[in-house]
Amino acid sequence: MKTVVIGGTGLVGTEIVKLLGQDHDVIAVGRTSGDLQVDIESKDSIKALFEKVGPVDAIVVAAGDGVMGRFDDESDHAYDLALKSKVMGQVNVVRVGHKYLKTGGSITLTSGSVAKNPMPNTAAIAAGVGAIDAFVATVALELEEEKRINAISLSLVKESAEKFGMDSSGCVPASDVSKHYQDCITGSFSGQVRPVKN
Repeated sequence: MKTVVIGGTGLVGTEIVKLLGQDHDVIAVGRTSGDLQVDIESKDSIKALFEKVGPVDAIVVAAGDGVMGRFDDESDHAYDLALKSKVMGQVNVVRVGHKYLKTGGSITLTSGSVAKNPMPNTAAIAAGVGAIDAFVATVALELEEEKRINAISLSLVKESAEKFGMDSSGCVPASDVSKHYQDCITGSFSGQVRPVKN
C-alpha cells in the first residue's frame, strides 16, 4: 500500500511513519523536511504534492498548528492559525487528495479531545477540531468508490507533556497513538472520530 503521511516528521507523524513503514510504502511529508514538502494552507501546494506522488491507498494528516490561551486574550492570529491550519489545511488535503485516492482508500485526519471534553485555554483549538469532527462525519456520506474518511481525536501526548514539565501519567505515548491511525487505514469504518485513550 502506498501511504502519504502529511506531518510525517512531527512527534506523532514520525511514529506513524515508523509503524506503517513495516507494511506500507510510506511517504513522509513535512512543511520543510521529509521525503517531500507541502504547505497545507495552499491548495496549489497540495495539488503539486499529489501530482508528484500519484495514486495512493491512504492519506494521513498529522499536521496543523494551534496555540493555547484564554478565549478573550487570544490574538486574531491564534484563531486564524487554528482555522487556517488545523481546519482549512486538513479540509483542503481532503478536497484535493481524494481525487488521487484509489478505490477503497482511506483518509485519516487529526482532531482533538477538547472538541468534546473542554478544558480552559483551548477555545481556538476547540473551534478548529470541532469543525474537523463535523467535516469528517459529513464527507463520509459523500465520498464515492468505497473511499473512507475518519479522524483521530488526540489528547496531550506523553512526550509533549514531559517536554513541558506537565504530569504525563494519564497521557498516551506517540508510539501507541500511531496504532489508532493504523486501525483507521486497515478498518472498514468511515465517518468516525476515534478517541485515543490510555
